[in-house]
Amino acid sequence: MKLAPMTLNAALLLGVSTLSAHAEDLVVFQSWSSPAEVAALNVLHEAVAEKGINWIDITIPHDTGSSVSLLNLVIGGQPPNIFSENNTGVYRDLTEMGLGRDMTAAFEESGALEHFSDAVRHAITIDGEIRKMPLGVHIDGMVYYNLEVAEAAGVDPTSWGSLDDMLADFDKITEAGYVPLAVGAQQWQIGYLTHALMATLAGPEIYNQFYALEPDEAAFDTAEVRSVFEWLRKFQQAADDGSVNRDWNMTTNNVISGQALMQIHGDWMKGEWRAAGKEPGTDFGCIPIPGYRAVAVTVDGWGALGGQEPEIDAAQMLFAQTVTDPVVNAEFASVKGATPVRDDVDLSTVDVCSQRVLELLADNDRQVNNPSVTVDADWSNSVWEIAFNFWSDPEMSVDDAIAALHDQHDVIFY
Repeated sequence: MKLAPMTLNAALLLGVSTLSAHAEDLVVFQSWSSPAEVAALNVLHEAVAEKGINWIDITIPHDTGSSVSLLNLVIGGQPPNIFSENNTGVYRDLTEMGLGRDMTAAFEESGALEHFSDAVRHAITIDGEIRKMPLGVHIDGMVYYNLEVAEAAGVDPTSWGSLDDMLADFDKITEAGYVPLAVGAQQWQIGYLTHALMATLAGPEIYNQFYALEPDEAAFDTAEVRSVFEWLRKFQQAADDGSVNRDWNMTTNNVISGQALMQIHGDWMKGEWRAAGKEPGTDFGCIPIPGYRAVAVTVDGWGALGGQEPEIDAAQMLFAQTVTDPVVNAEFASVKGATPVRDDVDLSTVDVCSQRVLELLADNDRQVNNPSVTVDADWSNSVWEIAFNFWSDPEMSVDDAIAALHDQHDVIFY
C-alpha cells in the first residue's frame, strides 16, 4: 500500500496516541486465528505476562487484508504497539511516516542475533536495519501426508523423485477411495502454491527474477514459468469439489481425517496435526515438493511501531527479547507447527519435520525468500490474482496467463 505524502502528514498530525492505557500495556495487532495459531499465541501471551507486559489483542484474520487494516489504524490515530506483518513495503511505508523501529539493539543485547541463521537475518532486515522480530521458520511448499491413507492406497510419497512421479500415483489413490491432493482454493492459498511451485520448478535464478522488486519480464516467457501454470492446471483438475474457498486449516483437516492423502502448503500445517493429537513420523509424514530445485522460506515476522513513548519503547524491546528467547521460541514453534528461529534451541524439542526443515535451510543455494520480503505489493497481488483466475477458469490457457503477467507488469512498472 502506497500512501500519498499529504496522507502521511495527516496521520502524523493525528499523533501517535495508542489504545494502551499504561506503559506495561502493549496493543498487539495480529492475524492468526486457527486453533494451532491461537495455541501458539497463548505461549507468547504467558511468556510476556511473566515479564509484566499486558497483551491487548486486536485480531484480523490474515485473508482479510491485514496490512491495509494496520495502516488504517495508524492513519486513524490508534496505532498498535506490536503488529504481525511480513510485507516489506508496509515497513517502508511506516518508516516514511516516521514510525519505523530498528530492533537491532534488542537482539544484540539479548544475544539472539548471533543465533539467527542467514535466512532469518535476511528476512527480518530491511534497508540495513533489523525491523522485525522473528518468531518461526516455515517452508511454504511442503507435502504433508496421512501415513494410514498412504498405506491403504499402496503409495510411498518418499519414493517420489519428481512431480511426475507424484501425479502417476493419483489414479491409484483415487481408486482406493481417497482424494489425492487436498487444496484450499482461496486466492492467497493458490498464490502460495504458485510461488512454491516456482521455487520447485524454476529454481533460485528464475524465481528471483520473477519475484524481484522490479521483475525481469524475460523470466515470464521461460519454459519453467510455463511449467508452473501447467502444474497449477493439473492440480486444479485433480482437486475435489469442496476445494472452492475452503480455509487452509479445514483443508488440512481433510488430510488429518483421512479423506485425502496429502496437502501442499506451508508447514504450519503441522500445528493442526499436533492440535489433533497426531505425531510426525507416526501419523503423518512431511517431505519437500518432489524434485525441488529450491524451497521458499517464510519467517513469521512481527514489527514494533516507532515514535512512541519511552516506556512503550522499553516494553517493545522486552517483548522482542522474550518471544525470541530460546526456550519460549522452541515451545512456540512446537505448537505453531514452525521451526525455531534460533540455532541454540534444545534439539530434543525439535520434531522430525522441523529437523527436515533445518536440513533444507542448511543449503543456502537451494532456498529463496517468500515474495512478501522481496516484491512490490502491487506485483504480488497481481500474481495472486492471475494465478487464482487461471485456477478458477479452466478455459484460461497458459498463454493467457503469461500475457496477463506482461500486461500487469506494464501497468505497475511503466
